[in-house]
Amino acid sequence: MARDFYTSLVYARNLPVVGALAYFSLKLLGVEIPRSVPIGKDFELAHGGFGVVIHSKTIIGDRVKIYPGVGIGRADIYQPAHLSGFEGIIIEEDVILAPGAKVLGKEGVLRVRRGTVVGANAVLLQSTGENEIWAGVPARFIGKRQ
Repeated sequence: MARDFYTSLVYARNLPVVGALAYFSLKLLGVEIPRSVPIGKDFELAHGGFGVVIHSKTIIGDRVKIYPGVGIGRADIYQPAHLSGFEGIIIEEDVILAPGAKVLGKEGVLRVRRGTVVGANAVLLQSTGENEIWAGVPARFIGKRQ
């Protein structure tokens, strides 16, 4: 699978020497993906991913597709991090996060299970099952993915 320029920068974040340059280039392009975030193979940052912000305690699996405006992070940003019960977010394989989707965890680890789709502008506040479709604010289960 050919990588586009933006996705190449995402993978280059952790390379010696050029990693910091790739990370800061992404920031200049409107994408915040900390170098600590592991990303599986065949990741896609669709349409350049402008406005994507990912928390440093996120794990992203293989074949994940993230569209512009996606946010992944804490739901309880109103309190200091050391008081939060947030432990992280795991985005499993084959997940699609549609434009503007937010995945926000408050307690423990929130898991977006394999094959899940989080719809455009949805605000997901809980873990999902496999191959589910979630939409709305707050997001709710609306069906299964074929």
